[in-house]
Amino acid sequence: MAASSRGAREAKRRIQQMEAKRELRRDQESRRKRDNLIAAGAGTAAVVLAVVLQLTAFAGNPTEDEFAAMEAGLTSPSASPAPSATPSAQATNGPNIPAADTAAGKVFTGEMTLNGNALGLEIDGTKAPQAAAVLKTLADEGSYNGSACHRLTTGETFSLLQCGGATAAADPGYTWGPLENTPADNTYPAGTIAIARSQDNAYGNGKQFFVVYKDTVIPADSAGGYTVVGKVTSGLEAVTNIASAGIAPGSNATDGAPAQPVTIDSFSLK
Repeated sequence: MAASSRGAREAKRRIQQMEAKRELRRDQESRRKRDNLIAAGAGTAAVVLAVVLQLTAFAGNPTEDEFAAMEAGLTSPSASPAPSATPSAQATNGPNIPAADTAAGKVFTGEMTLNGNALGLEIDGTKAPQAAAVLKTLADEGSYNGSACHRLTTGETFSLLQCGGATAAADPGYTWGPLENTPADNTYPAGTIAIARSQDNAYGNGKQFFVVYKDTVIPADSAGGYTVVGKVTSGLEAVTNIASAGIAPGSNATDGAPAQPVTIDSFSLK
């Protein structure tokens, strides 16, 4: 009986040890799943923050202080840049904007020279007649000659050089719309030439444009995407070389003035 009792006690002890080990494994598995969820949530939050900062910077070109404030907390909706105008508020173009039919059905070719490096251009009035009419008129007037490319982005999927003005400020006397030929998937392939505009405003296009040097994704805002007016047909490596020099000190790490100042020596279309 004594031996039998000891065997029973030993068997019970082993069962208790096995149950304890199972409970420990269950607890460890539960903690692992919880930690994975927390890590995934933090990663998602970081991605959302990066996208919001990127888009706000692209649309509004904030100052260093504004960017720092956004990065610190995106404090409140009232601190976000307000749309300059709704599409319905500026549903017509002014008398200084060329008519779309001057470029409709036409494809223009030409050249833009940046810091002595020539880029071949194709501007497509069959897909974006209003934008093509604007670029053709401004090129003929020499408006771009001597102007700056003031902004460079070097994100892995946000890579462009913005040109046509000395600063990010738009010309309030030269705004137009509507949006044309915006990509359904929000993807702008390398070589794309598209029109910069103010945030959430389909009639907030102006004189500035951007050249994409690496495939870029720009999610649409409430007005839509950005008008694709043409492409670089040769010499895109000149923009890539500008990007390789990086961003000027004092700017955001991936979005700011080019470290190598960029000037449009000439811009012509025929």
